[in-house]
Amino acid sequence: MRDNLRPIGPIALRFRSDPLPWAIWLSIRRALSKMKSAYLGRLFHSPGLYLGPGCRIFGARFIHFGSGVYAQGNLWLHAIPGFNHQQFQPLITIGNRVSFSERVHITCIERIDIGNDVLIGSGVYVGDHHHGRYNGGRQSHPDTPPIIRDLGGGGPVIVGDNVWIGDNAVIIGPVSIGRGAIIGANSVVRRDVPAYTMAAGAPARPIKRFDEAAGQWERVWADDSHGAPVQLDQELKDELL
Repeated sequence: MRDNLRPIGPIALRFRSDPLPWAIWLSIRRALSKMKSAYLGRLFHSPGLYLGPGCRIFGARFIHFGSGVYAQGNLWLHAIPGFNHQQFQPLITIGNRVSFSERVHITCIERIDIGNDVLIGSGVYVGDHHHGRYNGGRQSHPDTPPIIRDLGGGGPVIVGDNVWIGDNAVIIGPVSIGRGAIIGANSVVRRDVPAYTMAAGAPARPIKRFDEAAGQWERVWADDSHGAPVQLDQELKDELL
């Protein structure tokens, strides 16, 4: 039997993959999302913007979109200009061709900058603040309900170009993630991640770096049979040992 080399479009694939009533419903929902996205793309000066079902944008005056931004669904972008007695000047910048999977939550009181061609997995949280202050002066008292504690205690989040952030990762500023970095699923990022570095864990630590000369990812962290760190370069020794 000869292989059919003709590409299958997304609509045809949907009708091949799903029962007819469900395929019809999905097609209608996507058509409605495209119509909404076309209007919002003009409103936000973002050509090619697609916002799937359930996406919520608050503080749009403080959010800048690039072109070709894609959100599968349930994206929650929140730039917060004020909370109780506090006043902020937030800025969320999203670069070109950024892709969001389901249920991404980004919340900002200062600055969050996402570069070009970034892929963000499902369930990711990115924030530049906390509910409450837990270091320095005027720390929050545990008897104060968290919902009314002052926002703060964080800092800017900068994500470089071509970064891939895995599902359910948590990123809390101040932190910078360099170009081409990869953040493993379920990681908690509280420190800077250099460019071309793979980081994972809670808290996230570098585990691999891309070697340009070899053209491959090389380990920078491993445990020997006694649990002692080996194969560490000097920078990681200073940080981890």
